[in-house]
Amino acid sequence: MKRLVTVVTGGSRGIGAAICRRLAEDGHDVVVGYVRDAGAAEEVAADVRRAGARAVAVRADTAVEADVDRLFETAERDLGPVTGLVNNAAVTGPLGRLADTGADVLRRVVDVNLTGTLLCARRAAQLMTPRGSGVIVNISSGAATLGSPGEYVHYAATKAAVDALTLGLAKELGPDGIRVNAVAPGVVDTGMHAAMGDPDRAHRMGAAVPLGRPARAEEIAAAVAWLMSPDASYTTGAVLRVAGGR
Repeated sequence: MKRLVTVVTGGSRGIGAAICRRLAEDGHDVVVGYVRDAGAAEEVAADVRRAGARAVAVRADTAVEADVDRLFETAERDLGPVTGLVNNAAVTGPLGRLADTGADVLRRVVDVNLTGTLLCARRAAQLMTPRGSGVIVNISSGAATLGSPGEYVHYAATKAAVDALTLGLAKELGPDGIRVNAVAPGVVDTGMHAAMGDPDRAHRMGAAVPLGRPARAEEIAAAVAWLMSPDASYTTGAVLRVAGGR
Protein backbone atom coordinates (compact mmCIF):
# COMPACT_ATOMS: atom_id res chain seq x y z
CA MET A 1 0.00 0.00 0.00
CA LYS A 2 1.34 3.42 -0.96
CA ARG A 3 2.27 5.60 1.99
CA LEU A 4 0.85 9.10 2.30
CA VAL A 5 3.72 11.56 2.47
CA THR A 6 2.72 15.15 3.21
CA VAL A 7 4.92 18.25 3.36
CA VAL A 8 3.71 20.85 5.89
CA THR A 9 5.44 24.23 5.71
CA GLY A 10 5.59 26.26 8.90
CA GLY A 11 5.03 23.03 10.80
CA SER A 12 6.92 23.77 14.01
CA ARG A 13 4.25 25.77 15.85
CA GLY A 14 0.66 26.94 15.97
CA ILE A 15 -1.68 25.78 13.24
CA GLY A 16 1.13 24.05 11.35
CA ALA A 17 2.11 21.92 14.34
CA ALA A 18 -1.52 20.95 14.90
CA ILE A 19 -1.81 19.97 11.23
CA CYS A 20 1.29 17.76 11.47
CA ARG A 21 -0.07 15.97 14.52
CA ARG A 22 -3.54 15.47 13.05
CA LEU A 23 -2.25 14.18 9.72
CA ALA A 24 -0.05 11.70 11.56
CA GLU A 25 -3.13 10.39 13.36
CA ASP A 26 -4.74 9.97 9.94
CA GLY A 27 -1.83 7.89 8.64
CA HIS A 28 0.33 10.48 6.90
CA ASP A 29 4.09 10.47 7.10
CA VAL A 30 4.98 14.11 7.65
CA VAL A 31 7.73 16.48 6.59
CA VAL A 32 7.85 19.25 9.20
CA GLY A 33 9.09 22.35 7.42
CA TYR A 34 10.40 25.15 9.63
CA VAL A 35 12.51 28.27 9.28
CA ARG A 36 14.00 29.01 12.73
CA ASP A 37 13.16 26.83 15.73
CA ALA A 38 14.78 23.44 15.15
CA GLY A 39 13.94 22.28 18.65
CA ALA A 40 10.23 22.95 18.21
CA ALA A 41 10.24 21.23 14.81
CA GLU A 42 11.91 18.15 16.26
CA GLU A 43 9.32 18.05 19.05
CA VAL A 44 6.54 18.02 16.47
CA ALA A 45 8.35 15.31 14.51
CA ALA A 46 8.60 13.27 17.71
CA ASP A 47 4.84 13.66 18.22
CA VAL A 48 4.27 12.41 14.66
CA ARG A 49 6.39 9.34 15.37
CA ARG A 50 4.53 8.67 18.62
CA ALA A 51 1.34 8.58 16.54
CA GLY A 52 2.86 5.75 14.52
CA ALA A 53 3.93 7.69 11.42
CA ARG A 54 7.34 8.64 10.06
CA ALA A 55 8.64 12.18 10.21
CA VAL A 56 11.53 14.36 9.19
CA ALA A 57 12.11 18.00 10.13
CA VAL A 58 13.61 20.17 7.37
CA ARG A 59 14.79 23.76 7.71
CA ALA A 60 13.60 25.73 4.69
CA ASP A 61 12.72 29.34 3.96
CA THR A 62 9.86 28.92 1.50
CA ALA A 63 10.64 32.27 -0.09
CA VAL A 64 13.97 30.83 -1.32
CA GLU A 65 13.71 28.56 -4.37
CA ALA A 66 16.75 26.46 -3.45
CA ASP A 67 15.32 25.83 0.03
CA VAL A 68 12.00 24.71 -1.47
CA ASP A 69 13.79 22.32 -3.83
CA ARG A 70 15.77 20.88 -0.92
CA LEU A 71 12.61 20.53 1.19
CA PHE A 72 10.96 18.32 -1.42
CA GLU A 73 14.18 16.47 -2.27
CA THR A 74 14.62 15.55 1.39
CA ALA A 75 10.99 14.45 1.62
CA GLU A 76 11.29 12.15 -1.39
CA ARG A 77 14.66 10.76 -0.30
CA ASP A 78 13.78 10.11 3.35
CA LEU A 79 10.07 9.28 3.22
CA GLY A 80 9.13 8.55 -0.39
CA PRO A 81 7.05 10.14 -3.15
CA VAL A 82 5.24 13.24 -1.93
CA THR A 83 1.46 12.80 -2.10
CA GLY A 84 0.39 15.98 -0.29
CA LEU A 85 1.37 19.55 0.48
CA VAL A 86 0.00 21.91 3.12
CA ASN A 87 1.12 25.47 2.36
CA ASN A 88 0.94 26.86 5.89
CA ALA A 89 4.08 29.02 6.29
CA ALA A 90 3.14 32.69 6.62
CA VAL A 91 4.19 35.90 8.36
CA THR A 92 2.32 39.08 9.27
CA GLY A 93 4.83 41.53 10.65
CA PRO A 94 3.76 43.93 13.43
CA LEU A 95 0.15 45.10 13.58
CA GLY A 96 -0.42 48.56 12.17
CA ARG A 97 -1.67 50.74 9.37
CA LEU A 98 -0.23 50.27 5.89
CA ALA A 99 1.06 53.86 5.89
CA ASP A 100 3.21 53.03 8.90
CA THR A 101 4.55 49.69 7.62
CA GLY A 102 8.11 49.49 6.35
CA ALA A 103 8.91 48.32 2.85
CA ASP A 104 11.07 45.53 4.29
CA VAL A 105 8.04 44.15 6.12
CA LEU A 106 5.87 44.41 3.02
CA ARG A 107 8.42 42.54 0.92
CA ARG A 108 8.90 39.78 3.49
CA VAL A 109 5.14 39.24 3.85
CA VAL A 110 4.71 38.98 0.07
CA ASP A 111 7.83 36.81 -0.29
CA VAL A 112 6.70 34.23 2.28
CA ASN A 113 2.92 34.30 1.97
CA LEU A 114 2.64 34.52 -1.80
CA THR A 115 5.96 33.74 -3.49
CA GLY A 116 6.67 30.93 -1.03
CA THR A 117 3.24 29.42 -1.54
CA LEU A 118 3.69 29.64 -5.31
CA LEU A 119 7.14 28.02 -5.20
CA CYS A 120 5.94 25.14 -3.02
CA ALA A 121 2.80 24.60 -5.09
CA ARG A 122 4.85 24.64 -8.27
CA ARG A 123 7.30 22.06 -6.96
CA ALA A 124 4.48 19.84 -5.73
CA ALA A 125 2.76 20.09 -9.11
CA GLN A 126 5.97 19.15 -10.91
CA LEU A 127 6.25 16.00 -8.80
CA MET A 128 2.58 15.04 -8.65
CA THR A 129 1.54 15.62 -12.27
CA PRO A 130 3.49 12.67 -13.77
CA ARG A 131 2.09 10.45 -11.00
CA GLY A 132 -1.51 11.43 -11.72
CA SER A 133 -2.53 12.16 -8.13
CA GLY A 134 -1.92 14.45 -5.20
CA VAL A 135 -3.53 16.92 -2.83
CA ILE A 136 -2.57 20.52 -2.05
CA VAL A 137 -4.17 22.52 0.75
CA ASN A 138 -3.28 26.20 1.07
CA ILE A 139 -3.84 28.03 4.35
CA SER A 140 -5.62 31.26 3.53
CA SER A 141 -7.29 33.57 6.05
CA GLY A 142 -10.60 35.21 6.75
CA ALA A 143 -8.57 38.40 6.30
CA ALA A 144 -8.66 37.76 2.54
CA THR A 145 -12.29 38.90 2.43
CA LEU A 146 -12.36 41.20 5.48
CA GLY A 147 -9.31 43.26 4.49
CA SER A 148 -7.99 43.71 8.07
CA PRO A 149 -7.93 47.53 8.08
CA GLY A 150 -5.66 49.03 10.72
CA GLU A 151 -3.98 45.70 11.35
CA TYR A 152 -2.34 44.18 8.27
CA VAL A 153 -3.95 44.94 4.93
CA HIS A 154 -0.75 43.72 3.26
CA TYR A 155 -1.19 40.29 4.86
CA ALA A 156 -4.87 40.24 3.82
CA ALA A 157 -3.86 41.07 0.25
CA THR A 158 -1.47 38.11 0.11
CA LYS A 159 -4.17 35.78 1.42
CA ALA A 160 -6.61 37.01 -1.23
CA ALA A 161 -3.94 36.09 -3.75
CA VAL A 162 -3.72 32.62 -2.18
CA ASP A 163 -7.47 32.22 -2.75
CA ALA A 164 -7.02 33.12 -6.43
CA LEU A 165 -4.10 30.70 -6.68
CA THR A 166 -6.23 27.95 -5.15
CA LEU A 167 -9.03 28.42 -7.66
CA GLY A 168 -6.79 28.70 -10.71
CA LEU A 169 -4.47 25.86 -9.79
CA ALA A 170 -7.40 23.57 -9.00
CA LYS A 171 -8.67 24.08 -12.55
CA GLU A 172 -5.20 23.69 -14.01
CA LEU A 173 -4.34 20.48 -12.14
CA GLY A 174 -7.76 18.83 -11.99
CA PRO A 175 -7.24 16.97 -15.28
CA ASP A 176 -4.00 15.59 -13.80
CA GLY A 177 -5.82 14.06 -10.83
CA ILE A 178 -4.59 16.64 -8.34
CA ARG A 179 -6.96 18.41 -5.97
CA VAL A 180 -6.22 21.94 -4.69
CA ASN A 181 -8.20 23.56 -1.88
CA ALA A 182 -7.73 26.13 0.86
CA VAL A 183 -8.76 26.59 4.47
CA ALA A 184 -9.46 30.16 5.60
CA PRO A 185 -9.25 30.39 9.40
CA GLY A 186 -10.65 33.25 11.39
CA VAL A 187 -9.02 34.29 14.65
CA VAL A 188 -7.11 31.36 16.14
CA ASP A 189 -5.61 31.12 19.62
CA THR A 190 -1.92 30.69 18.79
CA GLY A 191 1.34 32.43 19.63
CA MET A 192 1.15 34.47 16.43
CA HIS A 193 -0.72 37.28 18.18
CA ALA A 194 2.03 37.83 20.73
CA ALA A 195 4.54 37.87 17.88
CA MET A 196 2.49 40.65 16.26
CA GLY A 197 2.64 42.65 19.49
CA ASP A 198 -0.87 41.97 20.83
CA PRO A 199 -0.94 38.78 22.96
CA ASP A 200 -4.58 39.25 24.04
CA ARG A 201 -5.86 39.79 20.50
CA ALA A 202 -7.25 36.28 19.92
CA HIS A 203 -9.55 36.31 22.94
CA ARG A 204 -10.55 39.96 22.53
CA MET A 205 -11.51 39.42 18.89
CA GLY A 206 -12.93 35.97 19.54
CA ALA A 207 -15.55 37.45 21.84
CA ALA A 208 -17.03 39.33 18.85
CA VAL A 209 -17.30 36.21 16.66
CA PRO A 210 -20.78 34.62 16.45
CA LEU A 211 -19.50 31.48 18.21
CA GLY A 212 -18.07 33.73 20.92
CA ARG A 213 -14.49 32.48 21.03
CA PRO A 214 -11.32 32.09 18.96
CA ALA A 215 -10.63 28.79 17.21
CA ARG A 216 -8.25 26.19 18.54
CA ALA A 217 -5.46 25.21 16.17
CA GLU A 218 -6.79 21.64 16.23
CA GLU A 219 -10.08 22.83 14.72
CA ILE A 220 -8.25 24.25 11.72
CA ALA A 221 -6.20 21.07 11.43
CA ALA A 222 -9.41 19.02 11.31
CA ALA A 223 -10.59 20.95 8.26
CA VAL A 224 -7.24 20.44 6.55
CA ALA A 225 -7.35 16.73 7.36
CA TRP A 226 -10.78 16.40 5.75
CA LEU A 227 -9.65 18.16 2.57
CA MET A 228 -6.61 15.85 2.43
CA SER A 229 -8.76 12.74 2.88
CA PRO A 230 -10.63 10.50 0.42
CA ASP A 231 -13.87 11.87 1.92
CA ALA A 232 -13.13 15.08 -0.02
CA SER A 233 -12.40 13.24 -3.27
CA TYR A 234 -14.77 15.45 -5.30
CA THR A 235 -13.77 18.71 -3.63
CA THR A 236 -11.35 20.98 -5.46
CA GLY A 237 -11.09 24.73 -5.93
CA ALA A 238 -12.85 25.31 -2.60
CA VAL A 239 -11.93 27.83 0.08
CA LEU A 240 -13.32 26.39 3.30
CA ARG A 241 -13.92 29.13 5.85
CA VAL A 242 -13.37 28.00 9.44
CA ALA A 243 -14.01 31.26 11.22
CA GLY A 244 -16.76 30.79 13.78
CA GLY A 245 -19.29 32.59 11.60
CA ARG A 246 -17.28 35.75 10.98
